[in-house]
Amino acid sequence: MEPRPRSFYLLSAFFALFLVFLYGPTITIAILSFQGPQGGLTFPMRGVSLHWFRDLFEQQAVGDIWGSFRRSLVLGLMVMVTTVVVSVMGGLAFRKRFAGSTVIFYLIVTSLVIPSILVSLGVGLIFSQSGLGIHWATSGFGAQLTWTLPFGLLIMFAVFNRFDRSYEEAARDLGASPWQTIRHVVLPIIAPSLIGVALFGFTLSYDEFARTLLTAGSYNTLPLEIFGMTTNVTSPVIFALGTLTTVFSFVVIGVCLFSVWLTGRRRARRASDAGKGVA
Repeated sequence: MEPRPRSFYLLSAFFALFLVFLYGPTITIAILSFQGPQGGLTFPMRGVSLHWFRDLFEQQAVGDIWGSFRRSLVLGLMVMVTTVVVSVMGGLAFRKRFAGSTVIFYLIVTSLVIPSILVSLGVGLIFSQSGLGIHWATSGFGAQLTWTLPFGLLIMFAVFNRFDRSYEEAARDLGASPWQTIRHVVLPIIAPSLIGVALFGFTLSYDEFARTLLTAGSYNTLPLEIFGMTTNVTSPVIFALGTLTTVFSFVVIGVCLFSVWLTGRRRARRASDAGKGVA
């Protein structure tokens, strides 16, 4: 067996270091969240217990943790649904060139490079100067769409650029209407990509801080609430909250991955049944 080149060990060490920087803080917070009742915010740990997780579900002296979680969840679902619908419609629209399509494309991409805090400030000013109330479900919703829609649209552009139009032509030859073609042919084929766009939309919204900072109004979302707690809470309860929110994020990702797997399995089963029917 030939010895491995030095570059292999250098790349392995770099990758290991990357994993440490990526997951090290999360693992540290998770460990500290299991401290005993007398535990603090740093090592060494003082006992091991679930005390701070129980304390998290009790009335907090500072902040509104569960209210902010509900707001982030609702806002994330709103952004997710809107991102999926608009991304699909945009992807279908950009399959053919139309007047101003290039300008619109670059305007979409430009929102990704504008500093998030400036977007938050601009949206907040537009709403306030227009006499509209600044609220997480209106101005916050709009500010977050400037972040999630470009990602969703770019994904759908890539999907439709590789889409085989012969499936649509076959459906039309069989008498399907344009809507029936989209519903029964296009959407089932791109379903895994739609799940990916939905995951992007929800997670980007759920974790967004800067674009919500000046557009949430009087009620915080969960990232804003956690940021506020860092200046007021001096116990491991904030670590317990961070651990639970991380677990929730992994659950959402797991559900989406399971949905992709289930969609692929159903598609394979239908193809197998169709093949048996032809045989």
